[in-house]
Amino acid sequence: MPKIFKALATITAWTLFIVSWVTGLSAMVMGIVSGAMYSTTQPMPMIFPVMFGLAAAESVLAVVVMILRKKM
Repeated sequence: MPKIFKALATITAWTLFIVSWVTGLSAMVMGIVSGAMYSTTQPMPMIFPVMFGLAAAESVLAVVVMILRKKM
């Protein structure tokens, strides 16, 4: 395989890793600042669990890309 594919896989893995952190942390900060995450009077909006799930999926994809990169 050409070396460009390994470089592109590295860029993709790092991008997924950084985006997963930004997504997870921004969801947590938005929930804390708005007070919706810890409210006892109304249920938590579904956007927060969805964003955390998306961040977890992006983290798993970053690991998969790094494993594939290692095999190149």
